[in-house]
Order: sequence, then C-alpha cells, then structure tokens
Amino acid sequence: MPEVSAYAPEGVPDVAAGDDLVGLLLPLVDLADGEIVAVTSKVVAKAEGRVVRGERDDLLPQETVRVVARRGTTTIVRTRHGLTLAAGGIDASNVARGWVVLLPEDSDGSARRVRADIAARTGRNVGVVVTDTAGRAWREGQTDIAIGAAGLRVAEEYAGRVDAHGNELEVTAPAVADEIAGLAELAQGKLSGRPFAVVRGRADLVLPPGEDGPGAAALVRPEGVDMFGYGAREAVLRAARGAPADAAPFGVPVTLPELRRALEDAGLRLDEPRHLPAARIVAFAHGWRVDEPTRDGDIGLRPLTT
Repeated sequence: MPEVSAYAPEGVPDVAAGDDLVGLLLPLVDLADGEIVAVTSKVVAKAEGRVVRGERDDLLPQETVRVVARRGTTTIVRTRHGLTLAAGGIDASNVARGWVVLLPEDSDGSARRVRADIAARTGRNVGVVVTDTAGRAWREGQTDIAIGAAGLRVAEEYAGRVDAHGNELEVTAPAVADEIAGLAELAQGKLSGRPFAVVRGRADLVLPPGEDGPGAAALVRPEGVDMFGYGAREAVLRAARGAPADAAPFGVPVTLPELRRALEDAGLRLDEPRHLPAARIVAFAHGWRVDEPTRDGDIGLRPLTT
C-alpha cells in the first residue's frame, strides 16, 4: 500500500428522483478493478425520492427510535436505521426551502445496487460506500462515515496480531470503510457539487465479484453495547424514571458484587430507608431492580432482564 488516493470528478448535475447515478458517474471516470466508489447519501437519497416537504423538527420523530441527547437546538437520536446522528441525518441544505432530504431507506442496499450496476455496465469489480457526515464523541467538528457499503471489508481485524515490539494487539479493529469515507470527503469538499469520489490503492479491501460483505450495518454497535447509549443528563433522567423500556441502552446487568460496589461508591445503603430512592436509580443504571422491603425489612435485588 505505497499510495492511497481519492479523486472526485466535477460535472455532476443536480440529482433528482429517478436519476441514474451510475449513468451520471461513468462518463466522468475510468474505473478499474479494486477501486472503491464513494457516493454521498444525499444524492443517493435524492435519486431514490427521499426529498420531502416539511421542516426537520417536524419530521424527526418519524426517523427516531429514541433520543440520545438534547443540547439547545441540537437533538441527537438513534435512527430507525440504527445510526446515531444529529437531527436523525435529516438534511435541509442544498435543497429548496421548505424541503428536506431524508436518509436512504437502506444504504447497504443502495450500495449493492450501485455496485451491481457498475459491474453490469463495465465489467469492473469495485467496492462501494455510501457516506454521510457525523460528529464524534469527545471531538469537535465532523467527518464523513460509511452508512452503506457493498463489496468491501468494512473493518480490518488486528486482534491477535503482534506489533514490532512483540506486544499482542487485543481490540484494534480499524473501521476502514469510515476511513475511506473520510478520505473521499477530503476530495469532494462540502460545497463543490462533487458527490462521487474514487478511492485507489486499497484493492485488498475489495471483495470478489458476487460477494457484497456485511455492509456498513456491521459497524453499528447493537443497542446496549455502546457505553454511551444516552447523553450524561439523559442517562440520569432515564435512570430516575426507571421505565423498563429505557433499560436497554444501559447495557446488560453488572454482577451483584459490581452493583454493591456502585452503591457503596454512591454512599448508599439498602438497609437505610432514606437511601432507597437513590439506590433504585443507581441500580437501574446498572441493570438491576430494588424490590420493596418485605415485612421483615429485607431488600431484594434482581436483574432487570429476569
């Protein structure tokens, strides 16, 4: 891998519902086997008729599974696609006033169709990523990520390999599909009207013809696995509410010794009646339920999943 490059061609017109994306791309590039085509989710969505009339705030509930966090005018949600995005990925830029662009219904499916169409028209075996812009926890700014992929290894697995010093790697797994999306965006820019990019130099990531791979959905952490299922304030409110439907983002129940340590760290005792309301909140956040005291004053603890 001596060189990796990205090229974003000019000359793509404004895309509308029903437009042939591959037909727009092919006159502008000369594709080769092993290259990776990146296309923005916005033009995919436009071609698929996902431009709708309305305001973003009004349409957000229909795209939302649950709210992760709210800060001022910003709402971060987990979408019905499984993605965690500000405003559910609904985009009001580069579209007529009063209209918005929703995410593609199935970005992995969109990537598969583009890949198959390219193969049918050119005979070339390429990978495809559908990209969108997202923020990152702990970091300012945004970068593009892959929300759809086909014919591509979306992550490399380094666990079990040994570095130059003999240290075994345990959890290193570069999300190469996201890295490709970020590289493509560097070539495309945000305001240049270049929705396609061709990434060269990573043919090792492209799968053989007929193999589409797991798609970008493989990069989405299942509910309850992410350590940050709620924003800091929202986590407190959800735990205080204690509704069973709110439990999943907190993850699987901790062990009983871990729960007891958490209660101790919070300065709470189950045998102290005035501590019970706060103890229930701490327990819920750790996947446990504090039962009402028995007639003998005993306090029961049980995992929320039982």
